[in-house]
Amino acid sequence: MARTYRILRRPWPARAPLYWSLIPELAGVVPMLILFGVQHPDAFRTLFWRIGFENKLNSNPNMILYAYANYEPLPPIPFVWSYKLTMYNVAISIVSLFVLIAKMIAIIMKVYFPVIGTVVGIAQTALFAVSIYGQAGPDYADERYPSPSPWYLRYGCDLAKPYDAVKSCRMAQGTFAVTVYMLALYLAQMCFAIWAMLPNKNLDKEETESDDEERHSPVQKDKGVEVELQQVPFTPRTQAFHALERKLPLRDTYR
Repeated sequence: MARTYRILRRPWPARAPLYWSLIPELAGVVPMLILFGVQHPDAFRTLFWRIGFENKLNSNPNMILYAYANYEPLPPIPFVWSYKLTMYNVAISIVSLFVLIAKMIAIIMKVYFPVIGTVVGIAQTALFAVSIYGQAGPDYADERYPSPSPWYLRYGCDLAKPYDAVKSCRMAQGTFAVTVYMLALYLAQMCFAIWAMLPNKNLDKEETESDDEERHSPVQKDKGVEVELQQVPFTPRTQAFHALERKLPLRDTYR
């Protein structure tokens, strides 16, 4: 018996991980949505940038004002301190919530196939990898104070005490931790979906047997139209109706 390999409607080797993975995903999406929302548009991004500069740990946030004052082109802002990163994080948190809701519905309706899980897993893994790169990204705008990563990830929150920003610092660290957690979760989901896409002898055999059963079902093709073979019960009343129909000579005339 030849085995077939399906790509689109391929079943999952196990459905239990799909259901159980929704719980930790929901537990990560909700706090991530709150944390990213609180940081929008600039809760403490510029403050941390200034704290780092005053401690000679990164570039100067006034670089933009200096450029405007001297009529110079705007310098490239480090991605870690940019408004783009804040908007990006808010956007992916909202998208992750909608994807989670759609995934729940698709899993319950049994239309969430491995090929969809692979595409979704790759996309979400890439999105959160960019977010982590941005949150822990470098700042080399000032050659005097190169920064491979933000100071609050390297030195903790002690530098924020004189600025009364310890809570904000903890929040920034927590946001980074939640983002790493979500990346690990989406990476695991992506690997599970890719594993489900690999050829499986048992699954391929079951799919082939189901195709053979459908192919040998009691259906007959007559001039391209499938007609079910049904046995109509033959009763005396049925015979009487046939006889009556033959005795009506004008039946064909008025057709």
